[in-house]
Amino acid sequence: MKKLLLTAVAISTLVFNGCIQDDDTPIVVEETTIINNNNSGSTDDDCIVKSGGIAINETWTADNCYILDRKVVVQDGVTLTIEPGTIIKGRAGTGSLSSALIVARGGKIMAEGTAAQPIIFTAEADNIEIGSTAGTNLNETNIGLWGGIIVLGRASGSFPGDVTELQIEGIPASDTFGLYGPGDDPAVDNDDSGILRYISIRHGGSLLGEGNEINGLTLGSVGNGTTIDNIEVVGNKDDGVEFFGGTVNASNILVWGQGDDALDIDQAYSGTIDNAVVVLNAISDHALEIDGPEGTLNGTCTLQNLTLIGNGDVNSEYADYRSNAQAITNNVYAYGFGDSADVELDNDGVATNYNNGLVSFSNWEIVLPTGVTAVEDIFVNKATTVTVTGFGSEATAVTAGAQTVGATTSNLSWTYSNVAGGLGF
Repeated sequence: MKKLLLTAVAISTLVFNGCIQDDDTPIVVEETTIINNNNSGSTDDDCIVKSGGIAINETWTADNCYILDRKVVVQDGVTLTIEPGTIIKGRAGTGSLSSALIVARGGKIMAEGTAAQPIIFTAEADNIEIGSTAGTNLNETNIGLWGGIIVLGRASGSFPGDVTELQIEGIPASDTFGLYGPGDDPAVDNDDSGILRYISIRHGGSLLGEGNEINGLTLGSVGNGTTIDNIEVVGNKDDGVEFFGGTVNASNILVWGQGDDALDIDQAYSGTIDNAVVVLNAISDHALEIDGPEGTLNGTCTLQNLTLIGNGDVNSEYADYRSNAQAITNNVYAYGFGDSADVELDNDGVATNYNNGLVSFSNWEIVLPTGVTAVEDIFVNKATTVTVTGFGSEATAVTAGAQTVGATTSNLSWTYSNVAGGLGF
């Protein structure tokens, strides 16, 4: 940030103790506004620093940028509104100092960007300026520079031991704002956590602990009263979007260059993901990772109209169906994968679910990698004792560009991935 003479700026600061904790350290609710009167155009000269809990309704506006300093929590009963075109930057830090925007159970975020003015979450290191949609110094290979967005709700989920709530990964157990699930009340599957529309999330996934990073967008027991539409995650160190239970539907999703899985399903998530594009790069693992219920509550999700773009021979996978997965996956177009990539039934439980129709596939069209001669060979049953019949018959081999299924990529032409990454949407 440039040094500013006192006569050139107006500085207002509000500080008071919050009631939430992070690693036993009291979180301070702090708002610092720095207004630059010389109109230099630098976003850092016009940033409001946010740290701790948001305890009353407020609006973030596009004529400022905002810096997340550690965890910023939209508390129960509070609504955060973000205007189209607003830029939010996460400050670098690991462990308890990781930055993230968290919408706690009962909180609400109303973040409605537009195709022309998306709301952008990025790293503080990004030189993006107010009014623009991209900086010039970072790309999809710059990962883990801040945390991500976490939204938590009261919808149902299937949890170990049939408990009714869990702590979301990445948040210490002492911080109750990290809880998701219905708790002591009945599940509210139409729970409304607000709106996320035309949102670009870039360069996140900072390290919280060994092997534990923040996803680009984490959704814990989020209900189907919530709108998740036109979401982009670029260069996240961990997963792109991860669903922990819940019933929320998500549409028009693009994940590019994630470090682990692009779309990750857990704990009987039972919504629908419609029209999604995954673009893997050299560090990516699975395009899809689907896990199932962890308690007695069952739930089936639907994934449909997907385009999966591989990274060649870099040991990435199309999809892994694991640990009691229950999912319907339809209308998938995939290309660009290596000859060792597969669609996998990981164990006996998943193979049994496939035989029982709880895991199903239809209308997969795949451009065969060099060295693969039959599309059925891409579909692999790794169960120890359970055999399956017909796995892979749901797919056909196509030549590149001849597909009849997959995502409507033009819906995602607004994204940084398309404009700056040149994906050709």
